[in-house]
Amino acid sequence: MHIDLKGPAMGSSDATFGDDKADAHLHELVGSPSTPSDASETEKSATSIAPAPPAPAPDADGGPRAWLQVVGSFLVFSNLWGFTFAFGSFQTYYELTYIPQQDASTISWIGTVSTFLLIVGGILSGPFFDRGHFKTMLFAGAAIETFAVFMLSLCSVYYQLFLTQGLLMGLGNGLLYVPGLALVGRSFRTRRSIAMAITTCGAPFGGVIYTLIFEQLISRMSFGWTVRVMGFVMLAFYLIAFPLLLFRANNVGNLSSGTKRKLIDLGAFRDVFFCWYTFTNFFIFLGYMVPFIFMASYGQTALDMTRSKALNVIMIAQASSILGRLVAGQTAAKVGVMVPWVACAVCSGVFCIAWVGVRSVGSFIAYAALYGCFSGALIPLPPSVFPVICPDPKVLGARLGMAQGIGSVASLIGSPIAGALTRINSQGSAGGVNYMPLQLFSGVTMVFGGINLIGLWMMLIKKRGVKKWI
Repeated sequence: MHIDLKGPAMGSSDATFGDDKADAHLHELVGSPSTPSDASETEKSATSIAPAPPAPAPDADGGPRAWLQVVGSFLVFSNLWGFTFAFGSFQTYYELTYIPQQDASTISWIGTVSTFLLIVGGILSGPFFDRGHFKTMLFAGAAIETFAVFMLSLCSVYYQLFLTQGLLMGLGNGLLYVPGLALVGRSFRTRRSIAMAITTCGAPFGGVIYTLIFEQLISRMSFGWTVRVMGFVMLAFYLIAFPLLLFRANNVGNLSSGTKRKLIDLGAFRDVFFCWYTFTNFFIFLGYMVPFIFMASYGQTALDMTRSKALNVIMIAQASSILGRLVAGQTAAKVGVMVPWVACAVCSGVFCIAWVGVRSVGSFIAYAALYGCFSGALIPLPPSVFPVICPDPKVLGARLGMAQGIGSVASLIGSPIAGALTRINSQGSAGGVNYMPLQLFSGVTMVFGGINLIGLWMMLIKKRGVKKWI
């Protein structure tokens, strides 16, 4: 099994949808053992990990045991991506109350480093899952993330927040990202898309839960006890998820097939389709997380909303992204991936540019709901078309991991760049706010990425001879 099944940053992660051709290729990643490959020129350029014994047969297609694993993975995603999506509430509180001496750009590095390590750690942890270390990774990742949350409750200065919420939490999450998806993928064939969709909807669900807890408790308790409550909720989610994932499951052992595991395929950089796909995704995700991180701050400083109402807007955006993911998946299954992918990327950017004209609470809520709905689809769609970008199954996993790794760099630097473009005076009053550069940065980068998608689409039709509706 190739090591890299996942979607992009903050993300990133996520469900796989698309036509039968794409699903068939992705089945090779998670639904069946990979086959030994020739000593091709591509393999010679790849970095490999030692082979392992043959894999056991995967679970039956679906069934109660498989659906329980979907529920368990949903809860795991609620923790590792939910806390990431909830960082906007922390950003606002840190910026205006907890560590106001730090600027918005500096604070945003906490969230982006955590997201970056989540995705990059997922790439590197794939081989360990292949060799049957799922239980170890599950317990270790859950323990590290939960420990990081409780340590966060004791932090009061920037470097402590960065080490716990940024570095430690990101490292723990990196152990959990790929295994949950791969485990679910191996249990389904005909219903894999919907199983993956349900699993990854745990991300915005967790974002709503943790944002709601923060919004309800931060004005009634200290920061420390608010975070501890979140830690206890996280611990409860994991304690429920463990038996659902592991009890009488026969697909958590050594899943490798004896083939070498490629981490890097240098030949990808000579492939114009790979480069175009990666370049386009980089710009889309350069602006993707910016609104989620700065929405609440904008509501409080520019629209004079209370902290509670501003955080409610984030929850609206997160909840609407669940709808966006499910609708995009169903649309992609009927008309192909490229139509909803292009539409969602361009519309998300346009909404960010339109954010410049938001002057009332009502229009702000409408913007948040629309952006959340359309941008939510940008997580599951890109991996679905990747088998068309890279039709060679021997290097598909390695190249997908490389593309997502490069995209994670965009998630790392996008919000700090946008934060540096905001200028808030020391009092945080509306008069000192200039969010227009941030809004334009997010919108223009996403529109640029969406327009480049059209070029990629046309080139695939012309050069690869694929059908019009990919």
